[in-house]
Amino acid sequence: MNTIHTAHTDQAVHGGASTLYVRFLLPPMHEALLPQLLGLLGEFTPEVEALPPDAALVDVRGARRYFGRGAVELAALIRVRALALYGVECAIGAGPGPMLARMAARGAAPGVTRAVPEGADGVREFLAERPVGELPGIGRATARTLCEYGLDSLGKVAAAPLSTLQRLVGARAGRELREKARGVDRARVVPNAASRSLSAERPFPRDDLDPFRHRRALLSIAEELGAGMRGDDQVCRTLTLTVRYADRTTTTRTRTLPEPTAHSVALTTTAYRMYEALALQRARVRAVALRAEGLGPAEHAAHQLTFDPVDERSRRIEEVADRARERFGPGAIVPGTLAA
Repeated sequence: MNTIHTAHTDQAVHGGASTLYVRFLLPPMHEALLPQLLGLLGEFTPEVEALPPDAALVDVRGARRYFGRGAVELAALIRVRALALYGVECAIGAGPGPMLARMAARGAAPGVTRAVPEGADGVREFLAERPVGELPGIGRATARTLCEYGLDSLGKVAAAPLSTLQRLVGARAGRELREKARGVDRARVVPNAASRSLSAERPFPRDDLDPFRHRRALLSIAEELGAGMRGDDQVCRTLTLTVRYADRTTTTRTRTLPEPTAHSVALTTTAYRMYEALALQRARVRAVALRAEGLGPAEHAAHQLTFDPVDERSRRIEEVADRARERFGPGAIVPGTLAA
């Protein structure tokens, strides 16, 4: 029995939902649109949590009272405005909390809002037959362990003795797993700004086989991200590389930086290492993108001092280049490889 309510713009409001999980179906390599789309969500409520590269959680409890509309009606308005203003379609899940909204959005088609049924019985029925691997926060290893013991659905997990779950996955994890399987959603929407991440992309004129051009594109992006963060006095904690191939598939890798930084050399070095770890053999690459995540104020970041004269010299050159770009434009000074 399908317990998911599918609501189009002309259907009744599911008043019990208070959280939306909005997944923007962005065109390939158009992650840079996310800040604008988050601004659109902010016109409905300030309670918006960005989930780069293409999603957001929205707490609509206040918006429901202010606009006099239910969560599904608000979702329809969001979808129409995103399509009209940015040409971006949405798939949206609605539920009483972030966890259930995420699960409702799983597999949602463009133009559709999937809402968790109201009430405790509706939530229980919604969860009962779903595979355990669909529960947010459950990794492959944990899901595999549970399935080996016959606990392959959330209904079975909810009915299992707490002691059994704790023996399989640990005391704390077992308790949290049981709560989630029974629909207890303790997560909250944590408002943040679009500037929590910064992304840039480089599509190639044609599918490109040349590793030199791939690395040149990564250098260009790292320079752009570094300059952007330094201009806003920010640093990032992690860097994510996305490579899109000719067959439209993608590979994504994320690496935590040794220390929060906006230093272009450090960003470039990390990007190169992630790219080399992919061991691409004559891959036809359509585009590459980098996303700097976990942005924070540069004044709160600590830099490990070194006695490396090359590092100190590169940082001084970077400062001079930033001042020149600020005065004469972003193309005033570029690395020699890019100038060529």
